[in-house]
Order: sequence, then C-alpha cells, then structure tokens
Amino acid sequence: MNVPIKPKSQTMSFYYGDELIAFERVMRPHATGKVLIKVHPDCRVIALAPEDADSEAVLLAVKKRARWIHKQLKDFREQLQFITQRQYISGESHYYLGKQYLLRVIEAPEQVQGVKLLCGKLEVSVRVKTADKVKERLTEWYKERAKEVFAKRLEVLLEQTLWVDVPPPLRVLTMQTQWGSCSPEGRITLNSQLVKAPRECIDYVILHELCHIAEHNHSERFYRLMGQVMPKWEKTKERLDGMAYLIFAV
Repeated sequence: MNVPIKPKSQTMSFYYGDELIAFERVMRPHATGKVLIKVHPDCRVIALAPEDADSEAVLLAVKKRARWIHKQLKDFREQLQFITQRQYISGESHYYLGKQYLLRVIEAPEQVQGVKLLCGKLEVSVRVKTADKVKERLTEWYKERAKEVFAKRLEVLLEQTLWVDVPPPLRVLTMQTQWGSCSPEGRITLNSQLVKAPRECIDYVILHELCHIAEHNHSERFYRLMGQVMPKWEKTKERLDGMAYLIFAV
C-alpha cells in the first residue's frame, strides 16, 4: 500500500484588502490545539499547525489574525528601509547586551586574532582586514559570550520555575528566524544573536522556553505561568521585537 507523505511545509496565501499575503504552513509534530502564527523580521509569515489540522482550518485561523499580520508586516517593512548592509569597518555600531558599541578594526598580522570590549568599543584584531574576517571573529565572539551569559541567566531563572526539577540541556545556535525553542524532551536552544539584546529580553526568552517545559503549547496554562514568572512580559516581548531589525542586521 502506498501511503502519501505529508510535506513538512506548505505555501498558502490569502488577500487582506488588495494585498496578497503569503505564508508557510509548517507541521508541528505531536502538537494539538491552536495554530501558532509568527511574523519574522525578514517579513516571512509562518503558521505552525498540528499535523492533523486540515488546510481550510489553518487558512481560517490565519485569516482571523489578518489585521495583526498586516500591521506586523508593515512595521517590519518600515524598519527594513533603514537597514544598511554592514561593511564590518571601524566606526560601525554593533550591539551587546542592549548597548551600542563602536567597532574598531585593527590589522595586526603578528598578534593573536580576537575581540575585546574596551572603553565603549568592540576592538577586533585580524591578520588581514577584510569584512569576512572581521565578521567571522565577531560571530565567534558573540557565540562565546552568548554561551556564558545564557548559562548564568538560566541558573538564576531556574529559581523561579519550580516545575523544572533538573536543569535542562542548553544549546546555543546562530539562527535567523527565532529567538529560542524548546524540544519535546526539554532541551532549550537559544539564538546566539539574542546576546545583543538587553538582559531583560534575554530573561524573557529563557523564561518563555522554561514555561514550555511545563506546557509545550501556547495554552492558557502557558500564559498563566509566564505571567507568574514575568509580570508584564508583553512589554518586554514588544521591546525585543522592536530591536529585531537592529539585531539581525548583517
């Protein structure tokens, strides 16, 4: 017997006024309940839906959020207009823990390559002064700082999440479309880019994923837990989303 294989993603679309809005329907294995809708800073719209949800139900769920999706797309498009491609040269602004630092590039063939945070500047030493080399050094530095900062914040925040008996495994990756995730087994993955955001925003993402250990879906219980461990988390989320275009600028 030939059994049809369901695709992991499917492109769908609908009209909101005169605008055609396309979105990607992504399967959520083992998930039940509501369709989760995300609008990313690069203007991609994602609908995370249970495997057994039919296409009409997913489309209806997305259409119900059409006004919100349209506003998110409008805001992100306005932000993207002000982004210029980074050249990785001295004088550029780069973020770390929510603060702006000027980049200073030093060509030093005889010195050890690396990054230092000194006197309000990110000082990058490279043997050959090219954008690729500077970007490579900075990316490595951000990832190392992220591992250190996230581990410390996780340790502190676990005191608030009493439902977590054992510290969850933590993985740090460089991602382009999400701040973090929690696997069904309880492993937390955080975006190394998040270390560019203020500490409060980092805490929000970690707490969000810790709440998913107790409730993997975005249910009423999930939001009750979020409200308990971080009152007014919505404002922090809004602040983080508002910085996304700066954090993800390349």
